[in-house]
Amino acid sequence: MLERLLGRSTSTRAAGLTSPDYQDLFTRFGFNGVQYVAPNSNLAALSALEGANNPIVAACIHLRAMVFAEVRFTYQAYEASRPGSMFGTQSLIPLEVPWPGANTGDLLGRMEIDASLYGNSFWIKYEDGLVRLDPMRVVIATGSVEDPTTGHTIGHQLAGYYLVDDHGGEVAFFEPSEVAHYRPLPDPKFSFRGASWLSSVLQDVQVDGQLSDYKSAFLDNAATPNLVVSMDPSITQEAFDRLREKIESGHAGTENAFKTMYLGGGSDVRVVGSNFEELAMKSVQGAGETRIAAAAGVPASILGISEGLAGSALNAGNYSAARRRFADGTIRPLWRSACGALQTLVPPPDTRSRLWFDARDVSFLQEDVLDLADIQSRNALTIESLIRAGFVPATAVNAVVTDDFTSLQHTGLYSVQLQPPTTSGA
Repeated sequence: MLERLLGRSTSTRAAGLTSPDYQDLFTRFGFNGVQYVAPNSNLAALSALEGANNPIVAACIHLRAMVFAEVRFTYQAYEASRPGSMFGTQSLIPLEVPWPGANTGDLLGRMEIDASLYGNSFWIKYEDGLVRLDPMRVVIATGSVEDPTTGHTIGHQLAGYYLVDDHGGEVAFFEPSEVAHYRPLPDPKFSFRGASWLSSVLQDVQVDGQLSDYKSAFLDNAATPNLVVSMDPSITQEAFDRLREKIESGHAGTENAFKTMYLGGGSDVRVVGSNFEELAMKSVQGAGETRIAAAAGVPASILGISEGLAGSALNAGNYSAARRRFADGTIRPLWRSACGALQTLVPPPDTRSRLWFDARDVSFLQEDVLDLADIQSRNALTIESLIRAGFVPATAVNAVVTDDFTSLQHTGLYSVQLQPPTTSGA
């Protein structure tokens, strides 16, 4: 059935459909009350793969993946409805050794690259490790949720995942509980599907490539602006062709740049078009690079592109702020999303804990560790003050950790400064 549905084609656009609606014909379809969504059969995903050849896009993907891959997985207990201590068990081994010769970093790097290019990354548990499903061959199935009184569809729920072959034939079906589906950026058009951050800047990526092509063409044509050579009207076509071939052979290409051009009588050379300076090439291309970096959630100064290396962007305070924005606004939400996806395959040992990440050894976040140490030092002083004031030590610790001072309990004992003065008999 899937082979028939996925394999269908049409030669003309259906009348009255917009371009996005027309594309939807190939990404979403229904059969027997079940909706099927092909995550990457649309044009945007295919274009994203081509966009990955752009050096700025590649730099964004590599930087995101390298920092993202540095974290470790752990379990975290909930204490008084607040995140508490971290611990590990043998059930984390599939994340620590996902396949022979690999570690957690290899798993996370592959997940993030999939998410950047396809918007989705699919994994299943196999024996003692994990197996990646090709995002281009996964079809998401959802079932309708109907109102029990009216019978109208009020939403959809995830039914499962189909793995298909190159011809759309069904290879395997997986229940939602069998698949870790990492999709950090939700697709606004389809539930249960992710979108690549590249999809919003494909035009900028295309323009950046065209500007690079322009520079290449500029260098291939003597590294000078366009030239127009005018000749005497009386010259024969044969003589004109010989002169043109001689000029192109002696002046085209970077190896012939800046050579002096010698022309016979009656010939005139004029410059037309614009050079790099007149086009403001650096500013135009730099702005496009910054837009791509912004879509990736990577500050320009962290990525190292031209607009991020000018002015005060590299000052200590500004660079630290950019680094923190990247860590707190991009990488940490990605870690959270990855934990939610992988928790399907490595569930925590009880309902009072969760799969979480331990970022204490990530070098990129070492300045955050210093800030955390300062916060802990202040918390310790607060706990000490509460204990000296007579509060039960355990409740003093709990009040600071949970930020709930109503849980404080007093011992009934006070410091000597609060005790009434005593009198001694003679």
